Parts: sequence; C-alpha cells; structure tokens
Amino acid sequence: MDEATLRRLLLEVRQKRRTVDQALLDLRHLPFEDLGFAKVDHHRWLRCGFPEVIYCEGKRTDQVVAIVERRLAGGGNVLATRAPVEVARAVRRRCGRGKYNAMARTISIRQHPAQPRSGFVAIVCAGTSDLPVAEEARETCAIMDQPTRQFYDVGVAGIHRLLAHSEELSQADAVVTCAGMEGALASVVGGLVACPVIAVPTSVGYGAHLGGIAPLLAMLNSCAAGVSVVNIDNGFGAGYIAALIGRAGAKARQEVPSAPAAARGQGVRRHQQPKSAKRTRGRHTRRRAR
Repeated sequence: MDEATLRRLLLEVRQKRRTVDQALLDLRHLPFEDLGFAKVDHHRWLRCGFPEVIYCEGKRTDQVVAIVERRLAGGGNVLATRAPVEVARAVRRRCGRGKYNAMARTISIRQHPAQPRSGFVAIVCAGTSDLPVAEEARETCAIMDQPTRQFYDVGVAGIHRLLAHSEELSQADAVVTCAGMEGALASVVGGLVACPVIAVPTSVGYGAHLGGIAPLLAMLNSCAAGVSVVNIDNGFGAGYIAALIGRAGAKARQEVPSAPAAARGQGVRRHQQPKSAKRTRGRHTRRRAR
C-alpha cells in the first residue's frame, strides 16, 4: 500500500463512503502479507519511499510470479532484479504486463505515472562488458522516477573519452561508476566532480582480478574524496542510493533559494537604511552648517 492509496482510503472512511470494517479488510495485509515462502512487505513504501524490490535469483519461477502478483495488488511500482528471461515471460503471461531489460535482467511494472524531477544522475561505465551492471543501475533509477544520463565505454585506458564529458558530469546530482579490471574509473571521476560518486566494482577481468575483489579493494582505497562503494556487481544498490540523492537534491532546489538570489536579497538589506536614520543624519548636517 502506498501513501496515495492509504490517503484515499482514509478520506473515504471520513466521508462515510466506506465503513470502518471495509477499511480494515483493505488494511489486513499491512504491514506485510505472509505467503508461506515469503513475507511481502506492503509497508515499505510508506517507510522508505519506494516499495519492496524482488530479487529473483534463488527463487522458483512460480514464487517470483506469486510475489509480483501480491506486490501489484498492494499498489505502487514493481521492480524485480536478476530475473532470467523465462521468469520475465511467466510474469507477463500471468500479469499481462512487464518491461524486461535482458541486459540488466530487470522486470519493471509501472502502476503510477512517472513524476518529473529536476536534475539527473550520471551512469558511467568503463567498458561494454560492464553494461549489465550499469543498466541495472539505470533501470533502478528509472522506476524510482530519477532522470539519468548515460556515459558508456569511457574507461581510463582511453581517458580522453571520459574527459570529453567532464563538463556534463559536473552538473550531475550523483554519479554511478561501474568498472572492473583495476577499478580506477571511480577515483578519476571522483577527482572531476563535486557530487557524490557511487562506485560499483564489476566481476569483469582476468585471473588476478579475483572475480571483482581487485576493483572492490581499489575503490575502497580510493584517495578521491566523495567516493563510496557498493558490493560487486550491485548495480541495483548503486542506482537506489543515487535516486535517493537525486530526490533529496530536487527537494532542496524547490525549498532553498539559489545562491545568487540569496546574495541579492542580503545585498538589498545591507544597503537599505531606515528612513528615520536618514532624516536624523540630515538634521545633524544642517546644524553643523549653521
């Protein structure tokens, strides 16, 4: 149940269009619904601002479908991650909808229209092999109504490709960087921008890369300020954090005046003088003239 649905339910009770008993039936599965193999958290939207996300790996296809059905009934948008194509097909057959990104392995279902938001999150990846992780981050931002801009295949081996976008990157609310091999991209980006950088080590590399351990340690040891690190291949986690940062930035821009406007306001107040002060200074001047 999301905030809009709960508000509508309470208004209907207040307006006597729905009885208290009817409302209790709707609230029966709040805060969670026990399916036996899973407890679907219908309350998470109210607590955290986004509904529970379904992680598909390790679950049977019928279990994922059942969770998706209950999530849809509970309201809000739906995101499922690490979903094989057969799971996506089963969800579409049962629910009649679902957008599948084969590269990101995500299933997205919208029940609420996208809410426009100012600002953007930059999704940056070192190479084409890192695209599945970058796309998972982008799809996560998209279902959370966070605008993104993509900068793909801009790794440090050809750093001129990254520097060509430095001006645009500096305008982002947050940057998600996905890189394997030695994972140097996050530190380089961290030295170019003033916003938070969320580093995602990927399991892309040769033997000494250790399945993502090498870039993970490199990113954790970054000397660039403002770089935080999520787990190996965790594009979802990075996208979620970036969307929260973008949401906070959009809210701040709506509530806080811009620096130039505030400075102009202070300047007017500093140079304005009370009329009584001006009159007093004038009388003193005339007395000295006499």
